[in-house]
Amino acid sequence: MNAPVLLEKEAVENLLPQKFPFVMVDRLFSYSETELSSGLNIQKDNIFLEENTFLEAGLIEHMAQSVALHTGYQFFLKKEIAPTGYIGSIKDIQIKKLPKINDTIQSNVTILQEFTGVTLVDIVTFLNDEEIASGQMKTVLSK
Repeated sequence: MNAPVLLEKEAVENLLPQKFPFVMVDRLFSYSETELSSGLNIQKDNIFLEENTFLEAGLIEHMAQSVALHTGYQFFLKKEIAPTGYIGSIKDIQIKKLPKINDTIQSNVTILQEFTGVTLVDIVTFLNDEEIASGQMKTVLSK
């Protein structure tokens, strides 16, 4: 999981519509037209921490923001402003383990389908090379 970091916290935050304290992605490891790998180091000020455990809602938000980062980076590369996106649906989310404070999680997003602003993705989240969460999301860009 020690992949080289393509973008760090500040640059990543500029590509997301969410702002502190609601940012759940703080690094971009890799990007292609059909894939993205992102990460989050879970800090003590994270709003989804409860008794030093990162909650399910935080994991799902991290997964969704990883999808948003793919879109944001895509538009950044084209030197365009990314439109706001929304989660259209969440399907088959499985959470096997919850990370703790100071853990770094990594999510791999695979674009399955993209058509007229609607994107269907598979997401798998890892902690130290162990799969801890997975699922599918459909996102929709606002017109």
